[in-house]
Amino acid sequence: MLFPSLRFLILLSLTLCSLSPTFAVKKSYIVYLGAHEHSRYGRQVTDSHQERATNSHHEFLASFLKSTEKAKEAIIYSYNKHINGFSALLEEEEAAQIAQHPNVVSVFPSRGKKLHTTHSWEFLNQEKNGVIHAKALMNRARYGEDVIIANLDTGVWPESKSFSDEGYGPVPSRYYGICQNNTREGVPCNKKIIGARFYSKDYERAIGSPLDTKTKSPRDFDGHGTHTLSTAAGDFVPGASTFGKCNGTAKGGSPKARVAAYKVCWPQVGDAECMDGDILKGFDDAINDGVDVLSMSLGGPPMDYFEDALAIGSFHAVKNNVVVVASAGNSGPEWWTVSNAAPWMITVAAGTIDREITNFAVLGNGERLKGLSLTNATAPDNKFYPLVTADKLNAANVSSADAGYCYQGSLDPCKAKGKIILCMRGYNGREEKSSAAAAAGAVGMILYNTEEFGDDLESDPHFVPATHVTYKSSQVIFAYLNSTNNPVGYITNAETKFDMRAPSPAEFSSRGPNYVTPDILKPDVTAPGVDILAAYSLAVAREEGDDRRVPFERLSGTSMSCPHVSGVVGLLKTLHPDWSPAAIRSAIMTSARTRDNWHHTMVDWDSSESIPFTHGSGYIRPNRAMDPGLVYDMSEYDYIHFLCATGYNDTMLQAFNQGPRPYKCPESASLLDFNYPSFTTLSFTGKAIFSRRVTNVGKPGTYVPRIIEPYGISVKVEPSSLKFERVGEELSFKLTLEAKSKPAAMEYLIGALHWTDGHHYVRSPIIVRADQ
Repeated sequence: MLFPSLRFLILLSLTLCSLSPTFAVKKSYIVYLGAHEHSRYGRQVTDSHQERATNSHHEFLASFLKSTEKAKEAIIYSYNKHINGFSALLEEEEAAQIAQHPNVVSVFPSRGKKLHTTHSWEFLNQEKNGVIHAKALMNRARYGEDVIIANLDTGVWPESKSFSDEGYGPVPSRYYGICQNNTREGVPCNKKIIGARFYSKDYERAIGSPLDTKTKSPRDFDGHGTHTLSTAAGDFVPGASTFGKCNGTAKGGSPKARVAAYKVCWPQVGDAECMDGDILKGFDDAINDGVDVLSMSLGGPPMDYFEDALAIGSFHAVKNNVVVVASAGNSGPEWWTVSNAAPWMITVAAGTIDREITNFAVLGNGERLKGLSLTNATAPDNKFYPLVTADKLNAANVSSADAGYCYQGSLDPCKAKGKIILCMRGYNGREEKSSAAAAAGAVGMILYNTEEFGDDLESDPHFVPATHVTYKSSQVIFAYLNSTNNPVGYITNAETKFDMRAPSPAEFSSRGPNYVTPDILKPDVTAPGVDILAAYSLAVAREEGDDRRVPFERLSGTSMSCPHVSGVVGLLKTLHPDWSPAAIRSAIMTSARTRDNWHHTMVDWDSSESIPFTHGSGYIRPNRAMDPGLVYDMSEYDYIHFLCATGYNDTMLQAFNQGPRPYKCPESASLLDFNYPSFTTLSFTGKAIFSRRVTNVGKPGTYVPRIIEPYGISVKVEPSSLKFERVGEELSFKLTLEAKSKPAAMEYLIGALHWTDGHHYVRSPIIVRADQ
């Protein structure tokens, strides 16, 4: 195993703690047994097979608990369709004993996963004509009308216009799912929303109490699930906007796709919102129901693949030709934080779009400072008003420091009335600050960043005319305040600006390298994830003190970038139904770009040059992905060989795969031969030879390599050309990296390989670093 110490430490730390507020003798464990033998015979598993599988789980656990009745009481879920295993309430000693059984792949505590959106209301906007164009692909793929897209999330708000079924035909007969709680209070399904299920047993175990029956349904009471599912596959909705801004026609990536919601996430308890036991049951059902694409905007810390419910569930999904798209996480800009790192997933980072809603704070000395906001001006005639910092307006019994943040009730109306207040960003919500200013009688607010927040700005629907300015601009304002006894200013109207420089990776987007397998590049690709407008749940008030509800909301996070790619995958599945999940991922990765809309090299959030550990292969280009020329294809056995190369043994992999023949790891299994569309080695010792296979999915032709060498590294490709005579033909090549001198690659070095026939450019990043 590449990181045995990592596996031990994770198991140790998570065995010693529990999400339960009390020290329980028993807690939930996942007992993973691999794949069912019956899963080899097709996606739809019969009732009799499921019953036999459940009985086998009871018998297996009874052999340890010495009672069938105790086993039945202990089991929370039986995974009886494609994933073989169960979740059960066990003592630590019982779990350890079960883990020693030769038929067990792994036993691990049911851990919590989190949704990958940023702080509530932290980012806001809508993509319109910006940096991702899919019109040609949408038209050719008939807007994804032949595909079924599902998400693992917080459910769905069925009344949203994004899920109207007007003009849709009958539900596809190949879908076997159900609408659980198909009522007005639950989720009444239609020809657009064709499936809706919920899973809460493990979550209820974690919180130690049952859920309220009013919320125990697939209905979305959080907003996240509706937002992500409509981003992936919401239908056309003309006149969509939020607070009068971002006007346009909303549509998902595959706007005519059918959708299904698998609700596995609930209100946050501790650090968890979505429990492993519930997640695996959602996966098992979704695979069996017949979905084509599974979008999951959630995740947790990187960990061993066989102790991660998302990695396990997604492997079984991909094995059954379901494409799984996952968010990379919101733990950036720190390195080594990328989540959902299994190579069978498409892991998506978040980037900016090319639109801003801007206004200006105008000072009495003529300075005009650009900010972001959705609110109107302080006065139509640009009248000046007194400027004052909030810490000087503190109410009785409120400290100046607290008043500086503009908490509710912290400002004295006698001091604040008629003024533009400067509120410091941090601690409480940005809109709460403007609500406090409005309650105190202020005519406007300037929300300013501290050095910690730097240039990070957000446009919000404030309760008074307001603008949000950078730390640098705040220093200009304070210099003006200190230069005069009567500082004044006004705030201009907000206007939408297009063609801003974009894309750029979002600061919050998690970065590589891949902590579990460093020699596999993650994330894979970047997609729009900042200021995304999509459908929202009307059950959700915007924030504390703000009871406004909106049918469309703007959010940011890799939660938002993930469904963009899911929607593109839906289009590609419709256009190329014979492509495997690996072929689709390859088409998306090798057609991505690393230059922005100003034709410059893409820069990171801090203006440094963006690198593959931040953006993966680059920013998604859907139209190019539909005709990539060549793809790096893989089957489930490629992934099994990958696991061999990382240290898993034959016995474990035989149970994991349940193939028709006994499995034995190849003696020469190497990560350098894994057919991934990127070339990464972080243990470079002076020479590395990669083996790859590419399949022609375009016209016959000859491809030649174009190489960008990492600094100090020579790159050689053999053969020097690849001649394809038919569609579907597969050819192999080797890429050799060799140091030009020693020492070499002491830092991360970046290059690229392009295969081109003059029309297609099949691009793969090269990342190399010496073994440290």
